Amino acid sequence: MTLGQATEATEELRDAIHRLLPQLTAARTPPTLEQLADVVSGQTLLIARGDGGGIVGCATLVLYRVSSGLKGRIEDVIVDADARGGGVGEVLVRECMQRAKDAQVLMLELTSMPYREAANRLYKRLGFVRKPTNVYVWWPR
Repeated sequence: MTLGQATEATEELRDAIHRLLPQLTAARTPPTLEQLADVVSGQTLLIARGDGGGIVGCATLVLYRVSSGLKGRIEDVIVDADARGGGVGEVLVRECMQRAKDAQVLMLELTSMPYREAANRLYKRLGFVRKPTNVYVWWPR
């Protein structure tokens, strides 16, 4: 497996995200090539390639500054079902952690649904701690 950062929105990347995203959630529409270009230019989109060269996983590191300092979030950690259990997710998350540390973030957050047991075990093992806060979301319609 090799790890890299997407530097441009290609059809290969778009097709991989279209294949991977439904494995994370069916509630999201995969991005267009133009939307993916926004992600690649504004965030850190990491991609993992399997031994055959195809994209088998991805994760997005989002850094943002607020009045209290620089914060980070890890979003959309997705590993293809056929590649799970091989350490791909751990490599992706560790790379996000290192990049966040290098950027000197105050904190790095992520969320995971409770039923994603393997992912939750990984995050705890890597040192993430569950916060005792309420998370509120608002979906404009």
